[in-house]
Amino acid sequence: MPNNRSQRIDVLTLKDILIPSPNSIEIDDSIDTDRISGNDTVIHAGCRLFGSQTLICDGVELGAEVPVTIKNCFVGPNVKLKGGYFENCVFLEGAEAGSGAHVRAGTIFEEQASIAHTVGLKQTILFPFVTLGSLINFCDCLMAGGTSRKNHSEVGSSYIHFNYTPNQDKATASLIGDVPNGVMLNQNPIFLGGQGGLVGPCRIAYGTVIAAGSIYRKDVLKPDHLVFEGGGRGGSVPYTTGIYRAVKRQATNNIVYMANLFALMAWYTHIRGLFVGERFPKALYQGLIDTLKTAIDERTKRFSAFCEKLQHSLQLYEKQMGDSASGKLVQQKKELIANQNLVVERIGENLAQIETYANPKFISIIEKKIAVCDPVYIDVIKSLDHVQAQLGTQWLQQIVERMVAQMLDLFPSLR
Repeated sequence: MPNNRSQRIDVLTLKDILIPSPNSIEIDDSIDTDRISGNDTVIHAGCRLFGSQTLICDGVELGAEVPVTIKNCFVGPNVKLKGGYFENCVFLEGAEAGSGAHVRAGTIFEEQASIAHTVGLKQTILFPFVTLGSLINFCDCLMAGGTSRKNHSEVGSSYIHFNYTPNQDKATASLIGDVPNGVMLNQNPIFLGGQGGLVGPCRIAYGTVIAAGSIYRKDVLKPDHLVFEGGGRGGSVPYTTGIYRAVKRQATNNIVYMANLFALMAWYTHIRGLFVGERFPKALYQGLIDTLKTAIDERTKRFSAFCEKLQHSLQLYEKQMGDSASGKLVQQKKELIANQNLVVERIGENLAQIETYANPKFISIIEKKIAVCDPVYIDVIKSLDHVQAQLGTQWLQQIVERMVAQMLDLFPSLR
């Protein structure tokens, strides 16, 4: 083979894969061809593969509509990536992406999650069945809800998750659903109507419908509500970039989000790991764990950057407000500035102990169900009865609550 950095695929290089136009497929020298399966896999003309971590499982189809570029992605069985750019992300069995996708680091598509054409994602986690329409930017979110492909959470076309503030921070991740209930695949779906947007960081309960055209800026903590926003009032008021006039909700929602990611890590470690096998190879599982660690690292970094900005904000705020500066707000900022590093330490300590965050009774239930039927993740989880599912939810909810309590102990004024 030539020594140049990348080369056109030789039919013999990936001999078991259907390549309609083999001379038009490019594979980088970094690719480990042993990590690319050939059973019922199709790679169409123009596709490009990069990265030593890239994994492609059985039944995958790449580039059916337009070429696909993949870099260090973990692509599970029967995934269809119809066109676009994908880097450092994970696709579990049956996930799909339409053409024009731009999917980057920290993104996880769980089973049968899908996006239509021209969707941008980064640091986004979609639970099974979650569906996004077209022309969407949906970075820094976790979305769950729904029970099947016919009853799923959905984001309407032309939707935006606003994840960057005028104060130039991205501590804005939104929790649409949650982990303890969402992993049980038994919750009412959430619908975010098209031509709208969500201004992060938000928390949205199951069963919520946000009407089309709404730019929503609030939390929806009560389930099964229709919410909507009218046109905003016009106006012009003095504004100073860099001053945070409220921090409690932003800080608290970030803490809750991080705690949910930690609960998801416990679920992946103790439950997802039980499914490793032919349909869920160990390399795919490891990619899932590593990508979730990336997501936790991202949220920790963004929270720390937010806290660092509060020192300058505090100086500007006290200079502008003088004696009328709010004592409570000042105290909240000082606590966040002083204790931000302890948040990082506590997250690291808890991750190091993830193996101890197990619920043996619930694990035993899953093991028994796997033993008597095919180890298909969705089928096993959906076979749980109400009492069994509640046991799993309570286990994960306790993890979330414990993590949140640990964090808020550092910031008493946020309570």
